[in-house]
Amino acid sequence: MLEKGENKEYLPIEGLAAFNKATAELLLGADNAALQEGRVATVQGLSGTGSLRLAAAFIQRYFPEAKALISSPTWGNHKNIFNDARVPWSEYRYYDPRTVGLDFDGMIADIKAAPDGSFVLLHGCAHNPTGIDPTPEQWEKIADVIQEKNHVPFFDVAYQGFASGSLDEDASSVRTFVARGMELLVAQSYSKNLGLYAERIGAINVVCSSPDAATRVKSQLKRLARPMYSNPPVHGARIVANVVGNPTLFNEWKEEMELMAGRIKNVRQKLFDSLSQKDKSGKDWSFILKQIGMFSFTGLNKAQSDNMTNKWHVYMTKDGRISLAGLSLSKCEYLADAIIDSFHNVS
Repeated sequence: MLEKGENKEYLPIEGLAAFNKATAELLLGADNAALQEGRVATVQGLSGTGSLRLAAAFIQRYFPEAKALISSPTWGNHKNIFNDARVPWSEYRYYDPRTVGLDFDGMIADIKAAPDGSFVLLHGCAHNPTGIDPTPEQWEKIADVIQEKNHVPFFDVAYQGFASGSLDEDASSVRTFVARGMELLVAQSYSKNLGLYAERIGAINVVCSSPDAATRVKSQLKRLARPMYSNPPVHGARIVANVVGNPTLFNEWKEEMELMAGRIKNVRQKLFDSLSQKDKSGKDWSFILKQIGMFSFTGLNKAQSDNMTNKWHVYMTKDGRISLAGLSLSKCEYLADAIIDSFHNVS
């Protein structure tokens, strides 16, 4: 069935209305005040990448003096996106190699030092590539500093529901900022949590201070999208809208996300147990359990990562990131042997 005003061939520039409503409600919660007050501009984008790129174009055009702040490290395409949109960026400290954890003090210091009104790119959950997320208390402190500096939060939410198994828990960072009445941007992707990789389904949401501002922002996002790609794809958007709108399908989806998130947690636990039992050096491997999502930063350097590949035939990125989604329980002990050998025998 076509929606009122929908072309049978093309979607409107802003995308499928049912999808936009569903995705904003999944992100913020259907009873969120910003949604009820009409302060959220949502435009369907070409998955997470296209949504980020559309937002970057918006920043470049309407905030030409603004700078973006990106975590060190971050998903490799973030830098490409801002470069292509001609938005200047710098990095804020995030990963601490000494603890294989979050350099929270460095992060706060760098956000404080940035020019007022900067756009701070934040990973909503399951930070890629590290798997290291701030605690709820740390998110509150981050929000404090961003408000003090009049910065604009820009969230990338690529794994909602797929990290913890809970749609609400994985969106809690974004909701913390929205509850403070802050204006912010959020890019979403359904590639991982619904497996819609090839359909390129996502959205950019801009939470504004007023309904009038949201109307104006949406109009300008559409104006930018028109020469970029004109219209977003329809089939994946209908899948999202149908799954979310059907209680049976919605519950089945949530159960499957819980199952997949639970499987990755089990793999994390098995890998931690194997490392702890096999490594007699006393090294603390607990960071494996503290990280969340598909990826784990092992703390291995390039030479050690090369050893993993050349000697053990474990293929991973050169920064020490492994994908736990591709690891089975039966291979955890072998991986532990490879990590221990690489960590202790290769400098």
